Amino acid sequence: MSFIAFFSLIVLYLFISFAAFIAPYDPLTQNSEAGYAPPSIIHWDKKGPYLYQMIYKVDEENYKKKSVELKTKKYHLKFFENNKLVSVDEPATLYILGADRIGRDLFSRIIYGGRPSLTIGFLGLIIAFPLGIIYGGISGFLGGRVDNIMMRISEAIMSLPSFYLLVILSAILPASLNNFQRFSMITFILSFISWAGLSRIIRGLVMSIKEKEFIESARSIGQSNIMIVIKHLIPHTFSFLIVAIALSIPSFVIGESALSFLGLGINQPDPSWGNILAEGKELSNILTRPWLIWSPSLLIFITVFSYNILGDFLRDFFDTKLN
Repeated sequence: MSFIAFFSLIVLYLFISFAAFIAPYDPLTQNSEAGYAPPSIIHWDKKGPYLYQMIYKVDEENYKKKSVELKTKKYHLKFFENNKLVSVDEPATLYILGADRIGRDLFSRIIYGGRPSLTIGFLGLIIAFPLGIIYGGISGFLGGRVDNIMMRISEAIMSLPSFYLLVILSAILPASLNNFQRFSMITFILSFISWAGLSRIIRGLVMSIKEKEFIESARSIGQSNIMIVIKHLIPHTFSFLIVAIALSIPSFVIGESALSFLGLGINQPDPSWGNILAEGKELSNILTRPWLIWSPSLLIFITVFSYNILGDFLRDFFDTKLN
């Protein structure tokens, strides 16, 4: 399971890294005639896979939009041409997962939308982990009144209802912010909330380690408290930190997706898994266009599940008592 989880994450990150090559279209390209187009029907012959041009009509009996294949000419798929993994000549269109309301290719938007959803965890860790490690390390090493005051501060931050705080802070962000600035602010907010819990765990580890003999030996040769914390205490928490990183990233992914789903994170037209999922939540889309909701929700589930499986594996691997 851990190998499958690791392999799944590698595939996801490769997809977003080479999004311009893998995605058939630009995520912002619109085709007004192809709104809510279903996934393309791929046929095969001796030359390989091909498509027919799709004509979109309105059924006069029930006023529903339907797509009809114009079987006058075959359009074979092209591989590794035009700097794309797969493409097709116009006027045929390749919608692997269908199209959204205004005719944008859903597959391309999901690949590009994975960039903010999958990178926010690492960006958040860059802020949260150094702060939590340093804060918890100092608190645990100094102890006494300083430790008591510092832990009360972290407990006050931990007592804040994180999701509601995220919603409030995201809602009061200026409307003039572009999506990059909004994404940066969301990352900062998520990081500010998550460091306090880590600092308490680091503090407990440091308090148990600082009584070891090698710490007393470092003191006896005249090493300063700062050097002892940096050279001896913090390195002995690395095994826990590796596990904590794997288990913390899913919370960042879910946080960003939830905010974008509610319209408080990455906004249209820029894609993210959350705002793609928001478009598919309508009952009519759930019943008639399930591809709008199952594809982003499945990727969120795979990402979170894979990180949790990988974190459990790392925890068992580094737990010397179990080994």
